[in-house]
Amino acid sequence: VPYLMLGIAAGIAPPGWFAWLHIFVVLGGYFVWYWTRHGQTLAMQTWRLRIVNAADGRSPGAAQGWLRYALAWPSVLLLGVGVLWAFFDRDRQFLHDRLARTCIVLMPERPKA
Repeated sequence: VPYLMLGIAAGIAPPGWFAWLHIFVVLGGYFVWYWTRHGQTLAMQTWRLRIVNAADGRSPGAAQGWLRYALAWPSVLLLGVGVLWAFFDRDRQFLHDRLARTCIVLMPERPKA
């Protein structure tokens, strides 16, 4: 939307690679922010999933979060090879989680009030 508004208002169209870089950075900021602060994005909260450091079970640090995020792109874009990896992994972890030394855990259900 910002590029559409910029194009209409000022007649400026940034190159395509810049738009993709912008999308990569903005999405990365969203995911890494939530993973490092709470271990969960908003959608992960719904499904009671959490990203943790595989070594100590705490939320991953910023560098580990960015590594996981960067590794997830080729993992998914290469026909889901990294996702299919989970079917053969001994702990059922995705390839990008294995490489980034993170893991997805299922949180316990909250008691009904």
